[in-house]
Amino acid sequence: MIERAGKARDMAEVDAVTRAVLTASRVLVGVSARSLAATEDTVTLPQFRLLVALSMHGDANLSTVAELLGVNPSTAMRMIDRLTTAGLTERRANPANRRESLVELTEDGRRIVDEVTTRRGEEIATIVSRMDPAQGKALVEALTAFAAAAGEPAAPTTGPDAYPLGWTERAPG
Repeated sequence: MIERAGKARDMAEVDAVTRAVLTASRVLVGVSARSLAATEDTVTLPQFRLLVALSMHGDANLSTVAELLGVNPSTAMRMIDRLTTAGLTERRANPANRRESLVELTEDGRRIVDEVTTRRGEEIATIVSRMDPAQGKALVEALTAFAAAAGEPAAPTTGPDAYPLGWTERAPG
């Protein structure tokens, strides 16, 4: 009987945390959508994910792009075609294998990633600044533990990658 009560309590705790994370995820999705809104006529959210993947990973062949995004190669190819037409990516021959091409960000593609990421960071900083400092510290600890439980590597605290863009370099597994 005691074991059953402990499990019920644990499930109630899991449910409470799950509700809180789902609520926070709605906030973060809204922040992400607003940060991308200025480029809405240039790129879609899935296309932005491709730009972010290239920004984080560097030049990649079609198979790698599809794997990074968790999509079929044909879907990745259509996205690459549209982004190349828009001048946000370009293809070049792979020096290690001339039968395949590599996709890379153009300066305009990198500018979009930087602008959207900056807007997202500014809005999150505004929200965080409204929190009590002790709550902010607790949030850092909780989100760090959440990311670790999900298998997400810790982001560096300094340098150009100190504010991660939001997607990992690997497809979820």
